Amino acid sequence: MPDNQLAGPHSAIPSAVHSIDHFALNVPSLADAARFYRAFGLDVREARNGDELELRSADGHRWARILPAPDKSLAYLSFNCYERDFDALARQIDAAGALRTDAPQGAEPDGIWFHDPDGNLLQVNTGPKTSPSAKAPHVTVGAGANARGAVVRSQVQTVHPERLSHVLLFTPDVLRALDFYARAIGLRLSDKSLDIIAFTHAPHGSDHHLVAFAKSAARGWHHAAWDVRDIDMVGQGAAQMAAAGYTRGWGTGRHVLGSNYFHYVQDPWGSFNEYSADIDFVAADQPWPAGDFAPEDSLYQWGPDVPPDFIHNTEAPDASAH
Repeated sequence: MPDNQLAGPHSAIPSAVHSIDHFALNVPSLADAARFYRAFGLDVREARNGDELELRSADGHRWARILPAPDKSLAYLSFNCYERDFDALARQIDAAGALRTDAPQGAEPDGIWFHDPDGNLLQVNTGPKTSPSAKAPHVTVGAGANARGAVVRSQVQTVHPERLSHVLLFTPDVLRALDFYARAIGLRLSDKSLDIIAFTHAPHGSDHHLVAFAKSAARGWHHAAWDVRDIDMVGQGAAQMAAAGYTRGWGTGRHVLGSNYFHYVQDPWGSFNEYSADIDFVAADQPWPAGDFAPEDSLYQWGPDVPPDFIHNTEAPDASAH
């Protein structure tokens, strides 16, 4: 086994969630949120008489609720599981020491509601598998001989992400988060870098990461990643957002852990949304050679330098100092 390869620590857990159903995000301005997410290419709809927004991608699934609040924060994160796994997951969640609670106002009360060790509110419920069950065919950008590989700028179409790929949360203790999410809901380690960042996948067929964790002084919301067809769509998405006035972010580049092509766009509250293409895939019930990689060797294979505010948690107590 290579030095940077780890054994899967929780491969014996029999029950696990299979996908994210949706997330709910608190934001200070629904109007700003609507402008940003529409520019990003998502289907933004008003709900509850205009008191919240819903985000859908090209697949039609409701991936997010955007809620009004004084500050930006994760309201909750909802996972789906198979009906056959629900009772076992309930026992695992209790055995992991999770604090059960009631559903928040406006959310579906079904399933199990509980807090993780950082205080994030989570839901597990039975529901359809929204994560892919197989690796999508790789799409090569370009054309063969005697054909144009690109279109003129006036013919470029708006990028509409096809689905949510993953989310990344800030946490004061990455290793504690890994342990809890493995014991409670069966997520498995994909790769990590020391105790700085870690990536987890679901064992029923999953992108390389479904939920990732990055070290910070406090919990927080870092980004949501949205899957697009190929690297050309990543680049077009970046240009689309720049044309709408959203020029801050990071990319375009290619990650090492997950291997996906990326471009991150900073939202009005300091967190990010990512255009992502061609991420690694872990097939159902198959082992993945999880590794522990040096920080300088793990973040990106190529791309521009990381901007200083990319790893800044605007929800941390010292956020106003930056």
